[in-house]
Amino acid sequence: MHAILQCLERANVRPKDVDLLVCATMTGDFVSPSTACLLQHRLGCLAPAFDINAACAGFMYAFVTGAQFVRNGMARNALIVGTEVMTRTIDCTDKKTYPLFGDGAGAVLLQPIATELNQSDTIASTGILSYTLGSEGNSNALCVPGGGSREPLHACSFQEGRQYLKMDGRTVFKWAVRVVVDSTNDVLSATGLVATEIDLVILHQANARILDSAMEQLGIPKEKVLVNLHKFGNTSAASIPLALDEANQRGLLKRGDLVLMCGFGAGLAWGTALFRWM
Repeated sequence: MHAILQCLERANVRPKDVDLLVCATMTGDFVSPSTACLLQHRLGCLAPAFDINAACAGFMYAFVTGAQFVRNGMARNALIVGTEVMTRTIDCTDKKTYPLFGDGAGAVLLQPIATELNQSDTIASTGILSYTLGSEGNSNALCVPGGGSREPLHACSFQEGRQYLKMDGRTVFKWAVRVVVDSTNDVLSATGLVATEIDLVILHQANARILDSAMEQLGIPKEKVLVNLHKFGNTSAASIPLALDEANQRGLLKRGDLVLMCGFGAGLAWGTALFRWM
């Protein structure tokens, strides 16, 4: 809630004026109801509210989904939340995964582009310019095997640690580098822009080697990439909004900047968007 209230305060929007709430999380409070409904109740707004579980790509899925509501005139104040308590999913005896993950939350508010644009501005050149969402189903690479309807937890599976996240690190690494590069090239190609024109890159904070390898292949210098992995760890759906907030607070975002955001993770799923900062 702290992230949401801070977001709304900065946007000068009252909680009751939120007319859509999309929450990206893989660590919801309950199987049902959704975490989004719990947040909606605490805000006191009368709005549709639902969760999206695309793990580390979740925020990008929620971001694009909310943008469609706004673009179609179905929402004017779409609150997009990424929130996780990843430490609840990790086996503290697993040295390969336990040090990597953290907890966090971030939020953004999406609104229609103001009609009072400068003459040099156009609707087509502001906001989201291009995006891509996708998945390559592979539940063996990154998953929490126990606790769902396929494998309800019982005493034996609990003792075996089936309630904890399992990851094939090598497979995920190779896939993540490829999908970041390919999806970035896709959104650039759709707009006729090139990688050198990007002003800031905000990637899911999964692994420093993934970020470095992908940016090297794209020819994007490290100084254009915001990295806060060392502060928060991998916070799944919360990592991109956390990084976006840090970039904003540090004054790294200027009106008209070309920003690339990319999330990738369990599914395997990804989402990448290119937009102009307003």
